[in-house]
Amino acid sequence: MIGGYYDAMRNAETRTDAVFAAQPAAAVPAVRRRPGGMRIGFLFNHDQIHQVAHSLPIALALARGGFDGEIIVATTTERLAREVQRLAGGLLATRIEHVELKLKRSSTRLAGLLGAVVPASKVLVYRDNLEFFRSLDVLVVAEKTSLILRKAHHLMRPLLVHTRHGAGDRAIGFDRHSAGFDHVLCSGEKIRERLIRDAGVPAGDISVVGYPKFDIVQPSVRLMSGLPDKPVVLYNPHPSPHLSSWYQHGRAVLDFFIDNDDYQLIFAPHVMLFERRFVVTIDRLRIDRPGRLHERYLRSPNIHIDLGSRASTDMSYTLSADIYLGDASSQVYEFLYRPRPCLFLNSHAHSWQGNPNFEHWNAGPVIERPDQLAAGLRQARASHADTYLPVQQQMRARSFDVSDRPSSQRAADALLRFMDRKGLSLTRRSRAAA
Repeated sequence: MIGGYYDAMRNAETRTDAVFAAQPAAAVPAVRRRPGGMRIGFLFNHDQIHQVAHSLPIALALARGGFDGEIIVATTTERLAREVQRLAGGLLATRIEHVELKLKRSSTRLAGLLGAVVPASKVLVYRDNLEFFRSLDVLVVAEKTSLILRKAHHLMRPLLVHTRHGAGDRAIGFDRHSAGFDHVLCSGEKIRERLIRDAGVPAGDISVVGYPKFDIVQPSVRLMSGLPDKPVVLYNPHPSPHLSSWYQHGRAVLDFFIDNDDYQLIFAPHVMLFERRFVVTIDRLRIDRPGRLHERYLRSPNIHIDLGSRASTDMSYTLSADIYLGDASSQVYEFLYRPRPCLFLNSHAHSWQGNPNFEHWNAGPVIERPDQLAAGLRQARASHADTYLPVQQQMRARSFDVSDRPSSQRAADALLRFMDRKGLSLTRRSRAAA
């Protein structure tokens, strides 16, 4: 049933790109550049594209809102460049400048040697492009690697603004490095409270702006709803070895669904789980191998496997599934944008009750072994309306401060207010004269 449907949709991304390319670009006036004017950069420096939607909408809102400085979007891979081009459309090269940052030859060789284990290129790209970073007044990023500009290269300019990527609860999202930014844009009050309490970020350096990703969500795969007797389950394990259910129990989970075709399964893990041969985590030093998937999983008619297409990042699956099955991925909050039953697999026997790093596990039953899946899935569905729906609604409200005003516009306004406070509303020439 679902297997045949997905066979028809496997080339959905190609078709979506074709449709996008066929749309006429909006007429946008040429960018008005002022000599010595402000330069805001947006950096995308990752192996995968999942961070683009969390901060690019802010650049688009600035461009559409008449910001008269320079907006530069920098990418470090062809994959990221294509995603930026797809989402920015006619604004690119008119109101927004796009640059591709490259590695020096020696850095490319080093990254090739280390790339199977660690993302060396993500670090080396800063050293190899310091002139570009020095040219910016503000750099907006969705991750924390950019703090190397301060710590290793001692650049106090550009000012660094962190947009984060996701509304999850993992401890690493609230570590001391969050306080290294000049300003943080976050999605909701839950995030703000933890940034202040756990990371030590001053309250005045945080703006709650909602979730810019919601402004541009256009799922690339349209899935049919699960039939009443064959609900669609999304299994979305995280890559971190000390948190993920995949390494210990993942294949047993897939085996369960092979043997229980009264469910339809989407296996769409975090896009970084299978990106490298080894997964290394820095918040708690661990290394593990995701391994390969047996042919029996690929052949199963009720299982659809997606290890990292655009549909894994644009909410296609979180919007379409009937039940969420996961562990530590922040995608559960995007699933809760429309509350539905959830089930969590605690493969490491964490003491999670009352722990803010596992707050999302309050959204549904928690099991510890795959042999509890059948009962857990039944419980998740049966108890959702009376027990978990009110909890999920409260979690959604605290995680996403959404309003009638698009989040990307609110974020752009907050960014401009921050710049004004820092005296960056003047041109460089005026500041130099002063």
